[in-house]
Amino acid sequence: MRCPISPADLSTLQHVADRVARRTRHRLGLPMQDLDDLRQELLLDLIARIPTFDHTRSPLEAYAQLVASHRSTRIDRAVWRERQLYGRTPLSLDTPLAGDDNAVVGDLFSQEQGLGALFGQSFDVEDQAITNTSLDVGLAQLQPDDQHLCVALVGSSIDQLAASGHGARATLYRRLKDIRLTLLAHGVEPA
Repeated sequence: MRCPISPADLSTLQHVADRVARRTRHRLGLPMQDLDDLRQELLLDLIARIPTFDHTRSPLEAYAQLVASHRSTRIDRAVWRERQLYGRTPLSLDTPLAGDDNAVVGDLFSQEQGLGALFGQSFDVEDQAITNTSLDVGLAQLQPDDQHLCVALVGSSIDQLAASGHGARATLYRRLKDIRLTLLAHGVEPA
């Protein structure tokens, strides 16, 4: 069901989205170009949630401020997670190397090593064989039901498995935690 938004309400939503986007951009230290993207993200979320707004409980601006602040927090978390994985600024494979006019960062890594080499992962045939052997030993230590869960997780998510009757999500997550600990105890490192 579509909920018509009056021009005054839309103006209020835009004002709140702009204010929260500016604060978020400043807090995260993002470039000015990202301001429009943040503003659109917040405004889309506000417009999508406008049907749940109850004018008898609060004014529109207070509701919009709360919704936009929550969305901003989720954006903050996503940006911080990404920065923890890849660093504050992403490194392009086309970035020129210092001291060499023709070489770029991508030249430092061979095709066989893949993108993982850029993030410090090593690729060695001997290491891969040891990892495969450790994985085989670790999987052999699992209960048959846990082995079947591992096979099912290759093609499905936990939500899909729970929906298809393999058990409750909490139970599946608990089993997955136990599987990880068992594999870790037998020398299988997380990928």
